[in-house]
Amino acid sequence: MKIIIINGPNLNLLGKREPEVYGTTTFEQHFAALESQFKEVNLEFYQSNIEGELIDKLQEVGFSYDGIVLNAASYTHTSVGIGDAVKAIDTPVVEVHISNTFQREDFRHVSYISAGAKGVVLGFGLQSYALAIQSFL
Repeated sequence: MKIIIINGPNLNLLGKREPEVYGTTTFEQHFAALESQFKEVNLEFYQSNIEGELIDKLQEVGFSYDGIVLNAASYTHTSVGIGDAVKAIDTPVVEVHISNTFQREDFRHVSYISAGAKGVVLGFGLQSYALAIQSFL
């Protein structure tokens, strides 16, 4: 099984950015833990701060992978293009958020991705990624 985690803007700063919201673990550290937890899965991850690069990656993997775990971060709430890309591909997508977006600012209550996603996992910290991967198994 081949699954890719695609992370959007500012998630490259995990471990440094707002530790009270996102914790102190870097994504690289967490990814290593996911690889250990899901040894039977061929896991990859990709991160970009650029909307078009995220769309390009979705289109690149969206017809050949078994699953996509997508944390589009702030683009979740602004990008019709990413939402359209999720709807346009065959590979199922699970939308992930580290924080509970419904406990945050009102603009974070809207997602342009959810309508095209297989499911949504939010509010369980970095464990949200493991829950999303588990949904494909």
